[in-house]
Amino acid sequence: MLALPQPRAFLRRLAVIGVVAAVFGAGLDVTMDHIGDHSRPWLAVVGVAQDPCVPRAVPLGPRIRGQFDVDSSVLRTASGSYAVPAGSVLDAASARACAATADGADRHWLYSGLIPGTTRSQQAMAVRALLDLKLAVQPNGAVVAGWAPDWEYAWPRDSAWVAVALADTGHVGLARRILQFLQRVQATDGTWESRYELDGSGPVRDGRPAELDAVGWVPWAVWSWAEAAGPTSLTRAELAELWPMVARAADADESSIDDDGLPVPSMDYWEDDVEATLGTAAPLLAGLRAAADLATDVGPSAAVEGHRWAAAADKLATAITTRFGATGYQRTSSAGSGADAAVTFLGPPFALPDAKVRAAADAAQRALRVPNGGLKPGADWQSTPDVAWTAETAVFALFDAATGQSHAASGLLSWLAAHRTRVGSLPEQVDAAGKPASVAPLSWTDAVTLLSLIAEEGHLQTIPLPQG
Repeated sequence: MLALPQPRAFLRRLAVIGVVAAVFGAGLDVTMDHIGDHSRPWLAVVGVAQDPCVPRAVPLGPRIRGQFDVDSSVLRTASGSYAVPAGSVLDAASARACAATADGADRHWLYSGLIPGTTRSQQAMAVRALLDLKLAVQPNGAVVAGWAPDWEYAWPRDSAWVAVALADTGHVGLARRILQFLQRVQATDGTWESRYELDGSGPVRDGRPAELDAVGWVPWAVWSWAEAAGPTSLTRAELAELWPMVARAADADESSIDDDGLPVPSMDYWEDDVEATLGTAAPLLAGLRAAADLATDVGPSAAVEGHRWAAAADKLATAITTRFGATGYQRTSSAGSGADAAVTFLGPPFALPDAKVRAAADAAQRALRVPNGGLKPGADWQSTPDVAWTAETAVFALFDAATGQSHAASGLLSWLAAHRTRVGSLPEQVDAAGKPASVAPLSWTDAVTLLSLIAEEGHLQTIPLPQG
């Protein structure tokens, strides 16, 4: 059911704004001498700035020097000019006028929502993550996964998480734009391909199969958006527009469940086509429960479908407990498949974990720790064994924060804050030497980190179990 929106703690937000302004007031030094391995060109992106005169992003190269304007994505370079795309020419007066307008727009947007975090470093990380996500969302609702050629696409998984993070920080309109993009590119059978062109022209045809977990992530994102927006007549009308997408996804979700109660094999967030994994099963469970709960707000006919999805969710939940639980919630239901960060998908905001899931998540976090302090995706992760992946580190921070393990969550969030690039963006990876690597910012990491900070403050909403 739609719940009344939680108070946004306006007075606390004003205090946060004051602290963030103090942190960024002198500007952020962005001297970037080395980030990762420069022999691989895609490692050279260390952040993104706002073109001061045109609403577009400017990926920042590794050697730019300058500082961001306060609570803004406008970057003033060491020479006194602004970061603009190659070939752009601005006279000084026009540049200053544009920058002032862009600064004001960023601050208005930022202050209109929630800036989560209980420490200065957390709040500073939240500000940059929010502003980076603002730039990542394109006018048509496509979400740029990362600012490099192999990442400049919209993954439904990443997009769903970004929609939730934006909705839960008060930017429900921008979140809805993302959901509308996902609705436009959804296949008639309710599924999504692994990634899409940013212009919405179609999926990326690179040979990889569809990733089934999207049919779980997207209904959860719609549920989260509806919860954040609140039960108004406008929200109900907007939900009615999105409902066909949710229903198609939930039907595809239900149809994917095999006779043994688990989903058919599919690529998950590892982008590895193996037997049914927890990284697919857990999101599908969340999607069925989210769709079933939303159905009660849509109407009598939807409620009938909701009962069917709730029954499918019960079947899947039983299979997850029986099959995955028997081996400690490893990557697959086979013993020896190893710990997987996806165990966190059985906790908030998707479900309230029982003692066995909590114990499995604690054990997985210990098993997946790498020497630099972050975590890798799974025990069986063969490539880059000493490299930490920030999204996977952040999902454990989310699990810990939402289950009352504040000390552990704070430790992981502090690690994330300390391993941002020199412009303050969260990278995809942190290498064995503790340096940010791969692309930055990574939208999925930004989203999970923001939800972790919200959870630490006790404002995260969890999908309820189906009733009846």
